[in-house]
Amino acid sequence: MSRVLLLEDDPLFADTLADLLEESGFEVVHVPNGQSALDKTFTQKFDLYLLDINVPLIDGTTLLKELRDSNDNTPAIFLTSHKDKEMLKKSFMSGGDDFLTKPFDTDELLLRINALLKRFQNEGGLCIGLLCSDNIHKRISYNNKELELSKKEYELLLLLMKHANNTVPKEMILDELWSSSEGGSDGALRVYINRIKQLVPQISIENVRGIGYKLVS
Repeated sequence: MSRVLLLEDDPLFADTLADLLEESGFEVVHVPNGQSALDKTFTQKFDLYLLDINVPLIDGTTLLKELRDSNDNTPAIFLTSHKDKEMLKKSFMSGGDDFLTKPFDTDELLLRINALLKRFQNEGGLCIGLLCSDNIHKRISYNNKELELSKKEYELLLLLMKHANNTVPKEMILDELWSSSEGGSDGALRVYINRIKQLVPQISIENVRGIGYKLVS
């Protein structure tokens, strides 16, 4: 079930949207102001942001820009009564992925949500708990903070994420990370595993003796 953060200060409209989304299979967390939305992103992981712009404390575009600056790439759709091109431009410049002007057709909203989630899941990466990959920009973050990984560290961690909770054989890892001319070794692999563990001590990578490694979520 995809979890949606809904930022909307109109309680009646928020209830209508929440009912629509929940009936369509989404889990909805509603907040009435930008500060509450920001606080929620620190404690919960979301699959989509639906953001009104003119809300109390922190407006929607400022909120999203702060999230993007902290490497939060969660897909975001702005829902607003603004119709001018400058606000449309500001919305996309702050990191928005889509924009709907109120009043809008609810069927169109659902179509846009599903299309955006499908595109992000296919192209944007995957998340294992707080560990998320961004395959478009070739980076991995933990708790919305980008990890400083070398190319091979990135490839290794991404491979383990793709097979989370399953043992990845050493032979498979060596074939994926090193060409025949480079000649990868068990020792080199251990170095990269230990480096990743040092960078992200919160995650668990198990050494399945004699077989390979497993990222445990």
